[in-house]
Amino acid sequence: MAQLPPLPQNFTYSAEHEWVDGAADELVGKTVKVGITAVAADALGEVVYVDLPEVGDTITAGETCGEVESTKSVSDLYTPVTGEVITINEAAVDSPGLLNSDPYGEGWLFEVAVTEVGEVMDAAGYAEANSL
Repeated sequence: MAQLPPLPQNFTYSAEHEWVDGAADELVGKTVKVGITAVAADALGEVVYVDLPEVGDTITAGETCGEVESTKSVSDLYTPVTGEVITINEAAVDSPGLLNSDPYGEGWLFEVAVTEVGEVMDAAGYAEANSL
């Protein structure tokens, strides 16, 4: 496994390796960014394509909302929150390698106006679940 960037402590994580930029108890009513973790990006290898939900789509926590394709495989993208997609990260669509080089920064995927939070964990729980 490659040396992974530090896990942001103020993010919320799903078992499917997606992150949301904020603490779980503060997400409802906010617009937040969603992305995949460095663990997922490392496991996928070089990301070459992302298929994201459309702006205006309503997505449901725990359900698939897109795909991430790498030189090794195609992986479903699950959303950790329910809400309306407000923005997609065009830079990540145009340069999917951002998911590998900066998964917690420029490699974010889309923004959601959150109405509900699915089954998520804090950074410590995610680190423990993935032996980080």
